[in-house]
Amino acid sequence: MWYSFLQFWARIIFPIVFRIRVFGRENVPAAGGVILASNHQSFMDPPFVGVGLNRQVHYMARKSLFHRNALFTGLIRSLNAFPVERDRGDVGAVRETFRRLKDGAAVLVFPEGTRTRDGGIGQLKPGVFAIAVKTGAPVVPTVIDGAYEAWPRTRLFPRPRRVRVLFGEPLFARHFGDDPTSMAEACRGALVALQDRLRGRSKGAGT
Repeated sequence: MWYSFLQFWARIIFPIVFRIRVFGRENVPAAGGVILASNHQSFMDPPFVGVGLNRQVHYMARKSLFHRNALFTGLIRSLNAFPVERDRGDVGAVRETFRRLKDGAAVLVFPEGTRTRDGGIGQLKPGVFAIAVKTGAPVVPTVIDGAYEAWPRTRLFPRPRRVRVLFGEPLFARHFGDDPTSMAEACRGALVALQDRLRGRSKGAGT
C-alpha cells in the first residue's frame, strides 16, 4: 500500500520535474522472478526504474545507506531495499536475492557496482549473472539515461533534467552456456546499444 502510494505521486511529479518517459515495459515479465540489470547513473535510479512498472521492484542498496539514520533506513526498507556489502562477496545479500527471486520478485541490480563518473557504462561484474545461472531467472537489460545529468556524483542535490528509461529484451543464462562472464559481456553490449538508442544514434522506441 505504501509502495503504491509513493509510486502514485512519483508518476505525477517525475514527468513534471524530470520529463521522464519509460519504454519497453513489455519486455519485463508481469510476474515471476526477474533480474533488472541496470546501468547506474544516480541515487535516483531505483525510483526512476520503479515508476514505470506495474509491479513492485526490489533492489540491492549498498550497506552504508542502511546506517545513515533510522528514518531513512526505514524508508528504503519499506520500498523493498536490502543491503549488500560491495566488493566483499556478500553471501547474505546473495541468499536474500535468491529468496526474493524464488518468491517471484523483480530485483533491480547495478552490475557496475557503483555510480558512473562520466555518464557512460562501465564493465559489469559477473556476480549477478551467476545468480541468474543458479536460479534461471531472466535478466532484463535496463538503461537509465539523463539521471547522470540530473544528479551526478559531484552534486549534493538533483536538478530538473530529462530522463529516459528503456527495458531491453530478456537474456537467459542457457543461451550463454550458463557462463556468467559471457552473460555479463552480452548484457553490457545490450546496455550500450540501448543507451545509443535512447540518445538517437539508432531509431525505434515505443511507450
